[in-house]
Amino acid sequence: MSYSIEIVVPVLNEEQGLPSSISTLHKFLSTELKEYNWLITIADNGSTDSTLDIAKQLSAEYGKIKCIHLFERGRGRALRKAWLDSTADVVAYTDVDLSTDLNVLPSMIHSIRDDGYDIVIGSRLKNDSQVIGRSLKREFISRSYSLIVKFMFWSHIRDFQCGFKVMAKTVVDDLIPLVEDTGWFFDTELLILAEKNKYRIKEKAVKWIDDPDSRVKIIKTAYIDLRGLFRLRFGGLSKVSGKIAR
Repeated sequence: MSYSIEIVVPVLNEEQGLPSSISTLHKFLSTELKEYNWLITIADNGSTDSTLDIAKQLSAEYGKIKCIHLFERGRGRALRKAWLDSTADVVAYTDVDLSTDLNVLPSMIHSIRDDGYDIVIGSRLKNDSQVIGRSLKREFISRSYSLIVKFMFWSHIRDFQCGFKVMAKTVVDDLIPLVEDTGWFFDTELLILAEKNKYRIKEKAVKWIDDPDSRVKIIKTAYIDLRGLFRLRFGGLSKVSGKIAR
């Protein structure tokens, strides 16, 4: 039986960019992941435009694409649903804008399948990463956030929020039920829990091109993330550390 991977694309009101992104992703997987049994899952979380209808059309038009719909919003909520329901050996996700160059994906899967890593994450903050078009403001906030997490949790991870991650499904089943956040802090909480429970995590340098149309509200997101960090640091982390049999 071939090794399987399910790649989740969380979407919220992405009717304009969804068709081209899914077409690009589907073509890449068809060409570069021939040895794998792969599936794309479009995870719509609370869209109010025609995103869901377009996702259904794409699923009917292409092979190996499915879509799920959640009425409530939240990237973390969408990933939780899609990943826990997955039957693949490995699960992954990418942001719909495909800011991260897809060419790094095969080596990330290889690191889990052949090298024994549990989680492999794309990183924009490694020395050999290529980051194009990112404003100084976003770069400063990203690096400052990384330093805050490192100081609060003695973490060795550099980039928590890059929208490109790959995980063994067994790890998902262990960790995801313990993650409380359903929004943007989901990634950080998941990785902190994984690190504290001694899962093997690898960061891969990526080529990343900033999306000028990104709707991420930097200040609001930073505030939410900081609240999440304090929740984990002062009580939340102690509730889950050691609960996983390793």
